[in-house]
Amino acid sequence: MFNPCKIQDNLYWVGAIDWDIRFFHGYTYTTRTGTTYNSYLLRDEKTVLIDGVHHNFSGEWIERISEVIDLKKIDYFICNHIEPDHSGAIPKLMKLLPKIKIITNQKAKEGLDKYYPNNWDFQIVKTGDTLKLGKNTLRFIETPMIHWPDSMWTYLEQEEILFSNDAFGQHYASQERFDDEVDFGLIMDENAKYYANILMPLSSTILRKLQEIQKLNLSIRMILTSHGLNWRKYPDKAIESYLRWAKGESKEKVIIAYDTMWFSTEKMATAILEGITAEGARAEVYRVPISDLSDIMKELLDAKGLLIGSSVANNHILPTITKLLAELKSLKPLNKIGAFFGSYGWSKDAPVKELEAEIKEAGIKLVLPPLNIKYAPSPDELKQCFEFGRNFAIEIKK
Repeated sequence: MFNPCKIQDNLYWVGAIDWDIRFFHGYTYTTRTGTTYNSYLLRDEKTVLIDGVHHNFSGEWIERISEVIDLKKIDYFICNHIEPDHSGAIPKLMKLLPKIKIITNQKAKEGLDKYYPNNWDFQIVKTGDTLKLGKNTLRFIETPMIHWPDSMWTYLEQEEILFSNDAFGQHYASQERFDDEVDFGLIMDENAKYYANILMPLSSTILRKLQEIQKLNLSIRMILTSHGLNWRKYPDKAIESYLRWAKGESKEKVIIAYDTMWFSTEKMATAILEGITAEGARAEVYRVPISDLSDIMKELLDAKGLLIGSSVANNHILPTITKLLAELKSLKPLNKIGAFFGSYGWSKDAPVKELEAEIKEAGIKLVLPPLNIKYAPSPDELKQCFEFGRNFAIEIKK
C-alpha cells in the first residue's frame, strides 16, 4: 500500500520518494538523501491532479492516487513543467485515462508532443487564465525559464496555495512533507543548494517574475513544490530567500577553492585563509577533488569573494580546477569578486592568462593581481600569502 498524505480537506500529496538517486542533472548535483517527485490531488466538483512523477515511479503514483479516489473520477491533469522527472509517468496515466484533459501552456504542449507523441486532449492556458472546479478556482501563472521555457505555477485562490513546481523546492528525501517537521536550518540549506546549482544562472529572470508576482498581490499561505519539503509555516522565508539570491546579495565571506600537487598551493591557501580571518572576514576552504562541487556552489551563493588556487601541470591549470571553472561559467554567480593564486615550476604566465580569462567569463570581477610562487613557498612568501588574504578581505568589506 502506498499511502497518500492529507494536506487539508480534499487536498492530498500523492507523489513519490526516490531514496536511491545520488546525482541530479548529470553528475553535477549530489543528492545525498535522494529526492521526491511531488504530485497533488485536489477534490471538488471537478477533480484535478497537479504535476506528475518520474516514470520509474508510475506504478506507485497510480496506486497512491487510487487510495484517495477512483481514477475515473479525475477530470483534469495539470502539467506545470515537462521535464521528465515530472512528466515521465504521464503516458501511463493517459493510457488508463485516455479522455482526461491535460491543462498546460503552449510551450509545454509542444514539449509533451515531442517527448511523448500523442493525441491527448489539451486545454492551453496562459497567465491570468482560471479554472473553476466548484468551490475552488485555480489561476495559472506562466514562469518561463524558472527553470524551463514551459514552466508555470498554479494558484489555488480560495486556499491561498501556490503549486510552484521546481521553484522553492529541494532535492531532499524524507518521510516528512513539510518545512515545520524538520530543522529550519536543514531546509534552508537544501533550498540554497537547489537554487545555487539549478536556478542561479536564471537570477535576473527569477527576480523579474517575483516582482511581477508581488504586483499581483497574491496572498500565499502555503507553497507546494515539486521536489522535497513543502512550505506551510515559512512560505515567506522561501520567497525572501529567492529575492535575496536573485539580487545577488552576499555576506563578508570568501570561498577558497584550490587543488595542489605537492602541497605548495595548499600551504598558500592556509596562509591566505589566516590573512582573511585576521582581517575579520569569514572564509571556507575546499580542496576541489575531494569536495562536492554542488556544495561549493551552495556556499558561494551568499559569499562575496572567490579565491581560486592551482598548481601548474603541462603549462595549464589542473584539470580539477578546469572543471570548477566550467561550473562557474555555467552558473554565472552574481556580484562576486575574485583573485587567483598558485604555484609553478617553470611556466608562470600561461596558466595565469588562462585562468583570468575563465574567471572573467564567469562574470567574476578580479580585484587583485595573481599571486604566483615558484616551487614551495618560503617563510617570507607565506607572509606574502597572508597579506594577499588580508588585502582580499579588505576588498570584500568595501
